Amino acid sequence: MRKRSFADAIDQYFRLGDNLNQRDVIAVRKTVSGLLKLLYPHGEYQKDDVRQCLEYALQVRRRVKEQLKKIGGMEFYDVHFSYIDKETLEEHFVSVKEQGGGGLIPEGLGKPGVVHTIGLSDKGMPGVYRIELQVTAGSGKLAMSGLWNSTSAKEQVKMAFDYFKANASRISGSSKVLEHDFHLHVVDLQNTGVLRDLALAGLVAFASGLLGRPTQSQMVVLGDMSLGGSLKPVENLAECLQVAFDAGGKRVTLPMASAADIPTIPAELFTKFQTSFYAEPVDAVVKALGVE
Repeated sequence: MRKRSFADAIDQYFRLGDNLNQRDVIAVRKTVSGLLKLLYPHGEYQKDDVRQCLEYALQVRRRVKEQLKKIGGMEFYDVHFSYIDKETLEEHFVSVKEQGGGGLIPEGLGKPGVVHTIGLSDKGMPGVYRIELQVTAGSGKLAMSGLWNSTSAKEQVKMAFDYFKANASRISGSSKVLEHDFHLHVVDLQNTGVLRDLALAGLVAFASGLLGRPTQSQMVVLGDMSLGGSLKPVENLAECLQVAFDAGGKRVTLPMASAADIPTIPAELFTKFQTSFYAEPVDAVVKALGVE
């Protein structure tokens, strides 16, 4: 049986998707061939038999690539493996249960005060984070939770809150910060670790919660700011966009400071998003919430 190969069985019924590079194709073909030899050594298999082996091979290869992503390099971020049925021309994407897929950033409008952001952890890994803000009647107090007992994360939230209070009239002339209390909670959706840059996304959450207006559907807020309002470009922009796409993001808002990094992003990735750029923090609020 060693001299026999069933690797070409795929080509009879299916075509592999664009996200598979040459090494991926070789690995998937070898896995399919091995499975078919074990299960159907006589060579008598049907289309659904090949499909089952192909989907398993794609799942195994994707798990390998997911581990390689942790080592680093954009070449490992093409993990949306798929195959095309030659008969129907329908493309089927293969996911793995542990990745969760697009459910991390759900479709439709969320609740006011809920903001999704992608950023680097203290370990340098990009992750998906959800900021949740609860607004109640009060006297302008701020409470925080879900910040990993991190002093730097707490300082980031306080910075966002101070900027929010100082610029509330620019965001909404009718809303009064000192008549409400705020409780901000951060959810680490992928257990990536302490989020380095939290201020800008926190500002958007404060504005969204106070205005009672949600962010746009599947919006991801990228970038950060200083207390004075200076914007910081997004670190590892291409990797953050790939993570956003994997999580289900369809819209992103970026600081103008990151415009120079656009040529480093693969075109097939950048075109997946509706992208807007903001020139200063209040502009980021406007773009994220879709207000004029």
